Amino acid sequence: ETTAMTNREQAEVQVSELDLLSSMFPDEQEFMVTDQLAVAELKHYVEDESAEVPSSKVQFILNVKPEVSDASMMEFSMACALPFKYPAVLPEITVRSSLISRSQQIHLNSDLKTYLMQNCSGEPCMLSAREWVKDHAATYIDKELSRSSVTTSNVMQSEDITFTRLWIYSHHIYNKQKRKNIIDWAKELSLTGFCMPGKPGVVCVEGLQSSCEEFWSRIRRLTWKRILIRHREDVSLEGGGHAEIQKQRKFSALEEKCFDAHGARGNHMDLGQLYRFLEEKGCADIFQMYFGVEGH
Repeated sequence: ETTAMTNREQAEVQVSELDLLSSMFPDEQEFMVTDQLAVAELKHYVEDESAEVPSSKVQFILNVKPEVSDASMMEFSMACALPFKYPAVLPEITVRSSLISRSQQIHLNSDLKTYLMQNCSGEPCMLSAREWVKDHAATYIDKELSRSSVTTSNVMQSEDITFTRLWIYSHHIYNKQKRKNIIDWAKELSLTGFCMPGKPGVVCVEGLQSSCEEFWSRIRRLTWKRILIRHREDVSLEGGGHAEIQKQRKFSALEEKCFDAHGARGNHMDLGQLYRFLEEKGCADIFQMYFGVEGH
């Protein structure tokens, strides 16, 4: 099993690099993990032999002030994602700033990528990438933009809200107490969606990202034969309030859905009915992620 070994080693490198970044940049203004779930999943994968390969990439933001005399107003933000095979493959980095034009942004990102390809393949390179941005980003600044945006950059910081939908897969859900927890916690956290008990068990919750993450951290602490996030959807709602969130919802409440059981224990769900239910809700594509087959 040579591949499993290298996958774990790559995951270990990612975990230690994230630890290094958080110790170097303890301030959230400088380094912020945008998806705590993915990190938890990655650590679980490193610590537990039987853990699934993580379902989503680790994503984080590094904010950098470039090395120039009048840098007080300048900030470049690096949105980073680590592919599963990192560091064997390069990280995905997009550098942004209100001070650079669209064409300069493309130019800067392509130069950064070239630098990483030439200097960093196979090695953890987030710090080198950050250094490069610190040293070079200022040369891409558009003088026109920098005059006008000194006033607007503060306005840009308004809090963006993320709406999240988690599709959770469990080997089975029979236990009454767990089923009650799923419904009670979702209500408490203002999440909507559905839970299909039986074998397999399917849970979908949607709502504020922070609430979905809290729900998942509670659920996964219970004892399961196997439970994982099969798929995750995130939508950024710019300054979105209650109405925006309601608009994103595909489900009106969190309900338990039992689809005509059949089978020896009367708890194998009719997947055809599940497919039609998902189709009604505009989520038919999810069926394939769960079961790997086209729906009926």
